[in-house]
This record gives sequence, C-alpha cells and structure tokens, in this order.
Amino acid sequence: MRRVTLFVNGTSSNGKVVAVYGSLEDLLSAASSKLGIRASSVYNGNGGLIDDVTLIRDDDVLYVSEGDSFEDPQDDPADPEKDQTHTDWLTLNVGGRCFTTTRSTLVSKEPESMLAHMFREKDVWGNKQDSQGAYLIDRSPDYFEPILNYLRHGQLIINDGINPLGVLEEARFFGIEQLAEQLETLIKSSQPPDDHSSLSRKEFIRYLLATTTKSELRCQAANLQGVKMLCTNAEGASLRGCNFEDPAGVKANLEGANLKGVDMEGSQMTGINLRVATLKNAKLKNCNLRGATLAGTDLENCDLSGCDLQEANLRGSNVKGAIFEEMLTPLHMSQSVR
Repeated sequence: MRRVTLFVNGTSSNGKVVAVYGSLEDLLSAASSKLGIRASSVYNGNGGLIDDVTLIRDDDVLYVSEGDSFEDPQDDPADPEKDQTHTDWLTLNVGGRCFTTTRSTLVSKEPESMLAHMFREKDVWGNKQDSQGAYLIDRSPDYFEPILNYLRHGQLIINDGINPLGVLEEARFFGIEQLAEQLETLIKSSQPPDDHSSLSRKEFIRYLLATTTKSELRCQAANLQGVKMLCTNAEGASLRGCNFEDPAGVKANLEGANLKGVDMEGSQMTGINLRVATLKNAKLKNCNLRGATLAGTDLENCDLSGCDLQEANLRGSNVKGAIFEEMLTPLHMSQSVR
C-alpha cells in the first residue's frame, strides 16, 4: 500500500494524506471525500494527467480537479510564499550512500529538527554537494535510513543487524526529539533487569533478539526445558547449571548446534539430542547425560568428568582428548565410542 498527499487543483495548502489501493476510481472517491469536491482528474506536480493508478509512487504529491485543466500551485493567490516543498525532490549523500526524498519529508514531520532547518529553504547547503548534485552529510547511512523512513511514514522500523543505540545517536544529532524518545523506550525495554531476577521465555527471546552478535549473553541456570535449538550457534556461551529436562517428556533438541567452548557444567540434559553437534573444548563436567544422543558429535577435548552417560548413544562420536574421569556409570562397549 502507498500513501500520497492530495491538494485541490491549483493550491498547495490544506492537503490530505490518503492511502492508495484498488483502482484510480477508488482514489478519486477517496479524494472527493477528503477534499470535499467531485474529483474527476488527478495530476502530478508537473501537470501530467494520471490515468493509471500504477503510475503513482509512494509519497507522491498529487493535484485533484473537478474536470478543469491543471493549474500551477505557484499561482495560488492564497499562498503568497509559493510553497514548493512538496514537489521539490532532492538527493542526500549520507556517508557515501545516496537517498532520494522530497523536501517536504525532511521538513514536515519534525519542523524544529536540524534536517528541517537545513532544507526548509533552497540552496541552504551552498557548495556542499557532490559531483552529482547530492547534498553531502557526513553521518552513518545505516543509522540514517531508519530516520528517513520515520520522517516518511511516522513508524520506527529498524532492520536486523542495526544497533538501536546508533540510530538513537543520529536522532539526537538531527534533533528529531519524538523519534529519540521512542528509541530510548525501545532500548530500555530491551535491557535485562539489573537484579538478575528470573525471565519468562518471552522476555528471554526479546533480549536475545535485541542483543548484537558481538555482545555477551549469559544464560546460567536457565530453564530450557524441551528447548529446540537445531543448528544454533552458541559458541563460547555460558550455560552452567541449565535445566534441559521437560517433566512432560519433551526432549531438548540441539542437533547440529555449534557449541564450541560452551560451559554447560552441572546441567541437566537427560535424553537431550546433540547428534552431530560440535562441542569441541566444551565444559560438561558433572552433567546428567542419561540417554543422550551424542552420535557423530564432536567431543574433542571435552571435560566429561563426573558425567552420567548411562544409555547415552556415542556411536561415531569424536572423543579425542576427552576427559572421562570419575564417571558415575562406566561406558559400555555397546555405546561404540571410537
């Protein structure tokens, strides 16, 4: 769905924003209702008659008439300043990446922001343009994109891999206060509590999604009953004392997971599926691995001291350099350790 700003033919004030869907007749019906006229024609800012709704782009500014020919809005006697901000397209070069938008987008949503002051008047940047005429702004393009989209449609949308803290700093720099407040609330809600109190599963997932790939997230003594983490990358994670056992009998599934160097000491993992998982250099001391599936698992240099491996399946597993001291139950030949 697209949105457009509609003006009565020949004017550039008292515009209405409407959603574009369906046919051109649907748009004319919406324009009639919004503008209080019997709309029969739609023109773009250059006076071109639009006869197909597919020609309309998101954020276009259109002029609606009752059948009369296009009238240049600059000639509107009710608008002596001849406001052209809605139809004035410009390109910004932000940190080497170009964004094309309208002057209206930059000045209307947050009129007191730095961007609004920068582009309210033409040629405000003087000679600060690149060879293609784009206005140069020395900021991060990745953090600027969510800000520009917010100015376009009023919604805060941050793509995966973009740190909200970076977007917040840009919002503060450009003086977009309402967006900065939203970001502060978002970041605050994504931080785990300082008192180390228990988290619900929903809270844990929210914190996990909000954590960058380079950040450390400790899950010691977490309740992970029946969790499904197939092919998960948890290399170097701290999962000491976690409970993977589900009283209902649902077995945790970490098949194919990357658990290199993970610390799972003292965890309860009866019946867990770790088939073909990588646990090289992992700390599994004193773990309960009764009935666990470890077939094809890489256990090289793992510390399995004090573990309970009764009825565990280790067929085809790599136990080179693994430590099996003080086992609660001896390994049986049928378990096929190589």
